[in-house]
Amino acid sequence: MKRLLRYLRQSLIQTILAPLFKMLEAVFELFVPLVVADMIDNSHLGTQYLLTRGGLLLALGVIGLASAVTAQYFAARAAARTGTLMRSDLFRHCTALSYTQMDQTGISTLIQRMTGDINQVQTGVNMFLRLFLRSPFVVAGAMVMAFTVNAKAALIFVAVIAVLFAVVGLLTKLTMPLYKHNQSRLDAVLRAGREHLTGVRVVRAFAREEEERHSFAQKGEVLFAGQRKAGHLSALLGPLTYVIINLATVAVLQVGAVQIDTGILTMGEVIALVNYMSQILIELVKFSNLIITLSRGMASLSRVNDIFALEPPQTAGQSASTASCDAPAVELRNVSFSYHGEGKEALRDVSFSLGRGQTLGVIGATGSGKTTLIQLIPAFYPASSGQVLIDGIRAEEWDSTALHQKIGIVPQKAQLFSGSIRSNLLWGDETADDAALWQALETAQAADFVHRKDGGLDHELEADGANLSGGQKQRLCIARALVRNPEILILDDAACALDYATDAKLRKALKGCTQQTAVILVSQRIATVRGADQILLLEDGEVAGLGTHEQLLQNNEAYRELCVLQLGEEALG
Repeated sequence: MKRLLRYLRQSLIQTILAPLFKMLEAVFELFVPLVVADMIDNSHLGTQYLLTRGGLLLALGVIGLASAVTAQYFAARAAARTGTLMRSDLFRHCTALSYTQMDQTGISTLIQRMTGDINQVQTGVNMFLRLFLRSPFVVAGAMVMAFTVNAKAALIFVAVIAVLFAVVGLLTKLTMPLYKHNQSRLDAVLRAGREHLTGVRVVRAFAREEEERHSFAQKGEVLFAGQRKAGHLSALLGPLTYVIINLATVAVLQVGAVQIDTGILTMGEVIALVNYMSQILIELVKFSNLIITLSRGMASLSRVNDIFALEPPQTAGQSASTASCDAPAVELRNVSFSYHGEGKEALRDVSFSLGRGQTLGVIGATGSGKTTLIQLIPAFYPASSGQVLIDGIRAEEWDSTALHQKIGIVPQKAQLFSGSIRSNLLWGDETADDAALWQALETAQAADFVHRKDGGLDHELEADGANLSGGQKQRLCIARALVRNPEILILDDAACALDYATDAKLRKALKGCTQQTAVILVSQRIATVRGADQILLLEDGEVAGLGTHEQLLQNNEAYRELCVLQLGEEALG
């Protein structure tokens, strides 16, 4: 709640004026029954008197309408600004979370918090500013005005308001936890939908459409059951309010009829009491809707705060100026790592040292820990034990921006963004000119196909580079990393979609332009890593061999078998 109040203070004037104008509207509304009662009781005074009172009613209505529109405008502005600020801060917070925290929370959950949950909070703020003062003020004001008319009849108002607030409080207490649980169920539905849509080609390839529909339907049924239960309880609020108010209206009419007979009340005063009871009914119906909306909003706010409560890793630390030029560019000392929730270690006791201008080839079977290993270098994940050193400084102690500027990474899955080829390449270095971009494309063996595209560097890419082939996307990702002129270049199986000839040209070009760069080549191809200064062979997360191609051929049986499988017996010669 403190966070929400901080956002509301950003729109302090609108936050104050919205409820004040709503209360002004309520004040004029409370005078209407008294004017109507006066018109009924004094109708004998003639047409001129009635026209004067009618004009007064019209003036009260126009001023009330103007106040309501003004209040709505201020409330909408305050709510929209609150939603915008909260969404921006949440997005900024999410971008600072570690890979581990994102893995634990889930991407679909983060998206739901930034969209659906914040929209729900925004709606709750809007309703709150409009009604949190107006409805109680009208209810209390109607009761006070009823006492000015007749104290005995007004006691009915006191009793009915107490009963109604007890009903509202009980239903709120029952429904609020349900709304929170339903939001969690909605996360599960969104997660299932996201997995199906992103993997739709795989689903169809394995003819799993029916199973996926059944799985999605099950999660939808759970969500439906929870929403139906919450809806049933919320739906009780309206009918119960109407029943209680209508019974109270009958009681007011009964008391009023008796007092009219005895001359204590006039017909106009009874009509005024009934109108005040109707005002209470209308406001309590609005208030009940406000409570439902606030229950949903508070549940959503709690979920948003859960994300804000995640402490991102510290980004401030050592800068490049404190790095040692004599230390290896990358060094791992007895590093082990396990993913959150996994008992088995993905890496165990891994050590190697890589100097500037040297190339390390990392090879191993699928699942041997190659990608996990390179994600420790830019501190995407912290090592469970051991040390990851960059220029002699532990990766966790680096300022994250300074560390990432030293490193160019081409991930295993090529990821491009909607926009031009130029805008994607400039992710590497926003200040790079066209000559630098074309040089990077030449090295990445991508210049030829970019030249053939309409517009060249200004050719528009669809989301995720959907209008490119897999090999073209990989080469653009390599060019993007090269634009940065990194001190450490990491290629995580980045040429797996390339043919052998293009792969060979790429490796030759990289060797010519990375004289001072520490290069880590991750691959399953012996041909890709055989020219590296060192080759690290991983087996089930452990170092099975470390040395040059020739050394491993002579001394490592596992590497020899891999060479025979890929290159044939002649490779041993």
